[in-house]
Formats: sequence, C-alpha cells, structure tokens
Amino acid sequence: MGAGLIALSTITSAVAFRFSAPLLLVFLCIGLIAGEDGLGLVFNDAQVAYFLGSLALAIILFDSGFGTRTQTLKRAAAPAFLLATVGVLLTTLVVGAAARHLLELSWLHALLMGAIISSTDAAAVFFLLRVGGVKIYKRVRSMLEVESGSNDPMAIFLTVLFIEMIVADKSSGLVSSFVQGFGLQMGLGIAAGLVGGFLIVEIVNRITLEDALYPILVISCALCVFAVTAHFGGSGFLAVYVAGIVAGNRAMKGAAKLRRYQQGMTWLAQIVMFLVLGLFVTPSEFGSVLLPALLLGLFLIVIGRPLAVLLCLLPFRLDRATVAFSSWVGLRGAVSILLGILPTVMGVENADIFINVAFIMVLTSLVVQGWTIKAAAQWLKLIVPSETGPLERVELELPGSPGHELLVYRVLAQSPFLSRVATVPHGAHVSLVIRRENMLSPEAAWPPQPDDLVYLFARPEHVPHLDRLFSQFKSKDAHLVEYFGEFSVDPQARMVDLATVYGLSDLVAIHPALTIADYMGERLKGRPVVGDRIAVGPVDLVVQRVHQGRAIAAVGLSFATDSPTIASNGTRSATWGTLGKWLRTSRGPRD
Repeated sequence: MGAGLIALSTITSAVAFRFSAPLLLVFLCIGLIAGEDGLGLVFNDAQVAYFLGSLALAIILFDSGFGTRTQTLKRAAAPAFLLATVGVLLTTLVVGAAARHLLELSWLHALLMGAIISSTDAAAVFFLLRVGGVKIYKRVRSMLEVESGSNDPMAIFLTVLFIEMIVADKSSGLVSSFVQGFGLQMGLGIAAGLVGGFLIVEIVNRITLEDALYPILVISCALCVFAVTAHFGGSGFLAVYVAGIVAGNRAMKGAAKLRRYQQGMTWLAQIVMFLVLGLFVTPSEFGSVLLPALLLGLFLIVIGRPLAVLLCLLPFRLDRATVAFSSWVGLRGAVSILLGILPTVMGVENADIFINVAFIMVLTSLVVQGWTIKAAAQWLKLIVPSETGPLERVELELPGSPGHELLVYRVLAQSPFLSRVATVPHGAHVSLVIRRENMLSPEAAWPPQPDDLVYLFARPEHVPHLDRLFSQFKSKDAHLVEYFGEFSVDPQARMVDLATVYGLSDLVAIHPALTIADYMGERLKGRPVVGDRIAVGPVDLVVQRVHQGRAIAAVGLSFATDSPTIASNGTRSATWGTLGKWLRTSRGPRD
C-alpha cells in the first residue's frame, strides 16, 4: 500500500504541474483520501509519524543547504536570520493571542498553538521557488530560501519549551528557560553543522569507493550529524542545514552525481512526509475546530505573518514589493503538522486539538497562498523576464577539465549564433553538432543551421555569454522594458557624463573618473544581482547582467515614475510613513 501511494503521488505530480496546483497539497490530499475517513487505512501511531517526518525533513533540509550558494547567504543573511528568529517569535506571540480568543485556550496552550504554526515550510518554499516555475528577483528569492531553511529550529525550540512548561504545570521562569534553551539549541546546532559539513567533505574526498556509494555515504553522514546534534541537546535540523551549506560550497568528489541522487531522495522524502501526515489525521474530528481554525489560518495569512515580516524588515528599508511578497510567501506545511503531533508524543492532555487545528491551517495556507504565489509575484513585478533560448546543462566530472561543464544548445531561427559575426567566447569549445540525427564535427557543420544541437565545453562564467549567443532575438515587451529599463548604457561610461546629460545635481561631488559600474558596485556593497535598481534623481540605473557574481557587465536606464528614498543597501525604498499610508500606496513599478 505504501509503494502504491508513493507511485500514485508521483504520477499525479504531472497533473499538478499542468494545472499549477501546489504539488505538496496534492501529496497531502492523497494521504487524506487513503486514510481512515477515505479508503480506510488506519495509521494512528504518533511516535512513528513524528520519527518518519523528522527523518524526511532532515533529508530535505540537507539538500536545501547543499543547493544554497555562499553568494545567496551573503546577500540575504541579515534579514533572513532576523525573520528566522525574531520573526518566528513575533508570529508565535501574535497568533497565540488570536488562538486564545478563537479557540478559548489558556495562555500557555495558546502560545503553544502559535509556536506550532510559526515557521514557514522549507519543502513548500523551496519547491515553489526552485521547481515550481516561479523565477523571481534573486535578492528576494535568496532571503526567502534562507529564512525557510533556518526558521524550523526556532519553531521547534519554542514548541518543546511550551510543552515542557505545560507538562510541568508551571509558567514561571519562561524568559530564563528561553534564553538558556535558545543558546544551546542554536549554538550547538551551528557548531555541529560546521564541523559535520567539513567532515563529510573530507571523508568523501579521502576514501575511494564505487561511484554509486558516494551519495549513500553523504546522506548517511548527514543523518548522523542530525541525530548526534539532537542527542546532545542541539538543533539537529539547524545542524543538518548548515552541514549542507558547508558541503555544497566546497569541492567534493562526485558532486554532480550527488546532486542528481539528492534530488530523487528529496522528492521521496517530501512525498513520504506528506503522505504519512495525511494518513495520520482524521478529518471527521475537524468539526468542532473547523471554523476557528479557518479563521486563525486567515488571521495568520492576512495579519500575523505580514506584521512580523514588516517589523523585522523595517531596519533594512527594503522596497514595498519585497516586503509584501515576503509576507505572502509564508507557506505553512509539513513542519507545522509535524509539530502538531509533538504534544501527543510528549503527553499533553487534549493534544488532538493541536494537530487538527495545525492541519486545517496548513491546508488553508497551501490553498490560499500556494495557488497565488505566481500571481502575487507578477502583480508586484518581481518575476524576472527570460531572454534566453532553451539550454541544457550537463555536469560532468572529467579528468583534466576542472570546473568545465558540457552545455547543449538548440540553434533558434533568429539566434545571433547564425550570424557570421557572432563567435563563441574564448575558453568555450564546440565539440559536436547534431543535425537531423547526424553527428557532425564543428568544421563539417559550418555554417550552422536552425534546429542544430550544439554541444560545447565551457567554464561556468561563459554561460551568460553563450545564453545570449544562442538566444532568439525578440522585441522587448512591456514587462521586459519595465524590469530592465528603456535602453542600455555603457557600464564603463563616466558618471559625470551621465549627470551632465540628465542634469543630476546629486552627483556633482563624485570623482570625475568614477564609472557607472563602479558607482553601482559601491552602492550595492559589491554584491550586485540582476534586477537591482539605484535611483539617481529622475532616472533609475538597473543591473542587467553580472559577471562572475560581482562585476556589473550591463546596465539599463529607466525613467523613475516617483521619487522614493535611497536605501542603505543600494536599492530604492518607499518612504514608509505610517502603516496605513504605506498600505494605501498605489501600485507602480517595483522600487
């Protein structure tokens, strides 16, 4: 039955993609349909459900960390950490206050309810932002990914803290227990993750095994890091996430094969976790808490999460579109249901209310937020336009070619590659051309023709140039113009010349030799990403392309429609004023 449910979940993913349905919601619903109130499968072992869910979450978090680049951490660490700690605490307090009135609970029980539902779900957020086809502005995506991967430990810590106080029947010493427990959980979790990630890489690089055994070794070591850290009182979830970050950003033998293996393992972990949690709950028990739980879920979506995000992000003066989208992408998922099981495992009286309310709130979040993520990103103008043609990248580990990748491009009808002027950049090498199923050498295949498949070896820094070389010329639509600017300017042009043309009095004191690229790099603190904007008087300078993650290679110019302030991090920011005034601000181009 278990194998059949996993197979069914895998098959229905095709239907979910077709109708843009939240795939994790589909997995959850299959578990519900197969459960006690559906096909009659009875599964009510809370300890087994929590154990399986914890293992699955550890695998998901390790893979999430493994795919997080150091550049992502650098550009998003401060706001993401604040959201993952203070944001979770604020959400607990706000939702706990609402739960006390809606569910008529005592303060400790209400705060426990708030803690259970306080964290965003890493599986749901990573799926939507990496797999779900929503390509959003990189700085926003980085912040949400890091937050979702690192906020589970805080929610778990608060949940355990409130359960222990309820079981011990005492409410005194809350602050001291919080400080001591938080320090141990987070400190030991980070330290164990750093050491564990380093050891995983060293073990893999020093031992010679069959290629198929390396992924098994890595995932086993990751689970050891998770288990040992938790055994000694630290946050195993934080440790395994940090270990993934450390291992994913160091040179490791068989890394390409490991990534492919981990993708499958992560999908299996997500399916198993949501199926088990769907089987565990009994919908026929929802009746008494259905309406209060729905109202609490809507309160979390509309007030609880936005308020916590707004307060946490105020010091960073981010633009209103970023704040609004971050507030909306507060997806709840398996972690909240998993924590809803914990009161039953730890012997809290009337514990069923927590799992039932948490489940209803998760369903509400996945339906309301999960189905509207792409629409919200489009409405807030955070989706990055795609200018490139189709590209396939094959990571190969070949002797003598460190850092190279095999790239496969299809030559499009209006591709610049068809022009005799366009050339492959130095350092990239065309190795094979397939034309109508015939393999040709590059010399025999010249001149190229539409629909040719071109195989190249190149270093990663050449990929953006190759993307443009093989992309198809197409007219800029309104979205593209709005995102990248009305036209391009030379990044090596001097800022004083730009100031002269547009009468930018703010720039009269800058150094005469300062280029546009250098000026923008200073304002963005050396970490530019595509889509970053800097307002200079009546114009916006837009980063169109970045080379090797640091050098600004192309700049667009857009005429500003308003006059917002300049944020300390280089991005434009709305003048906040009062919350009501900010919420009433008319929607316009992303600041």
